[in-house]
Amino acid sequence: MGGLELKGVRKPVIAGTWYPGKPEELRRMISEFMAKVEAGLIPGELIGLVAPHAGYIYSGQVAAYAYKQIEGRSFETVVVVHPSHRLYVNGYALTAAAFYETPLGQIPLDEELIAELNEKLNFTFLRSDQEHSLEIQLPFLQYVLGSFKLVPIMMGDQSWGQCQKLASALAEVLRGKKSLLVASSDLSHFYSYRTALTLDKVVLNFVENYDPEGLAKAIASGRAEACGGGPIIAVMLASKELGADKARVLKYANSGDVTGDFSSVVGYMAAAFYH
Repeated sequence: MGGLELKGVRKPVIAGTWYPGKPEELRRMISEFMAKVEAGLIPGELIGLVAPHAGYIYSGQVAAYAYKQIEGRSFETVVVVHPSHRLYVNGYALTAAAFYETPLGQIPLDEELIAELNEKLNFTFLRSDQEHSLEIQLPFLQYVLGSFKLVPIMMGDQSWGQCQKLASALAEVLRGKKSLLVASSDLSHFYSYRTALTLDKVVLNFVENYDPEGLAKAIASGRAEACGGGPIIAVMLASKELGADKARVLKYANSGDVTGDFSSVVGYMAAAFYH
């Protein structure tokens, strides 16, 4: 991997704050979220998901709608594409750990796939990171899948061209493998409830209509917002190349629905791409 070895463990940085830090409490919270979602709605082959990345008390119930679709399915590798909130990344980055840890245990990285992707995408390897948008997905994946290998990809530049480049690299290396794509994204941030619904509806419609290019244009022009817009678009494109021909928005809510404060809300969506 260009002389770079994955080593060490990326320890959790938001356990105990964004989600419970004790394994039994964390399992209980996830199981309560999952119990409120009826059995998986997605027939056929599940290829990609979108899940939100706020604290579990705010967005965990929406995330459960995405992760419920995995029940009864098995995936060897999960690729989580997520934005960067804390540092500027040029291109694509990856934390150079061999394992990611949460209170539910350690997840090994898929070093073989990462090496293949690195040849195409030229990752920036980070020695440490404080990013929450990847970590927040991991306990749900561990709860539903048990064991799997992880490929965590942080997107800096979320332009249409960068989304296309990432998608084609992913499709190439994942073809024929038992893999799942996950885009980590929240929607609009800190608008009134009514304004958030208007902005978020634009994203929901482009996702439901499986129109990644339309979504990219809407975000670029400010008609819609998503802090993981690039990850959503890249996962839509890669899923399509891997055979997905249908999309479904599984759930939408915002923080106002949870807290009762409608003055300044954050939007959350769960969605699936499948064949």
